[in-house]
Amino acid sequence: MKVILREDVQGVGNIGDVLEVARGYARNYLLPRNKAVEATGRNLKSVDHAKRVIAEKAKKEKSEVEEYAKKVSATAVTITVQVGKDDKLFGAVTTKDIAEALAAKGIEVDKRKIHLDHPVKELGTVAVPIKLHSQVTATVSVTVAKADAPADAAVPAQEG
Repeated sequence: MKVILREDVQGVGNIGDVLEVARGYARNYLLPRNKAVEATGRNLKSVDHAKRVIAEKAKKEKSEVEEYAKKVSATAVTITVQVGKDDKLFGAVTTKDIAEALAAKGIEVDKRKIHLDHPVKELGTVAVPIKLHSQVTATVSVTVAKADAPADAAVPAQEG
């Protein structure tokens, strides 16, 4: 019996697949649980239409994300950090710090989409990839700079 899957069925197929399955399997499992519908001409046309609509929507979404990726890639952020002797950082620059620096420039990015192999622990400029979509990745230039600390703040003054 030919059926169209309405959801992913492990070991059988994915949503939208048109499959030939045993009549008993379709009648006793797939159809009663609404995991599939019989592959009639009308159902095939509706599935084809739904696939086209989904594909157009995904294409439009991808183009919007690509435009946003261009805006993100054109942005460079500078993060100032406290450093100690020999310009060693106190702590590290993490994805949270990068996300906050981008937010300060008006670009909202979820910190989980920022991919650092390891936190940045040295001064300099690093290219950081941001995965905005399954097929779109933007790259942001992050500069880690030394914070200018006043000379009298470095040594606490003791009175009396």
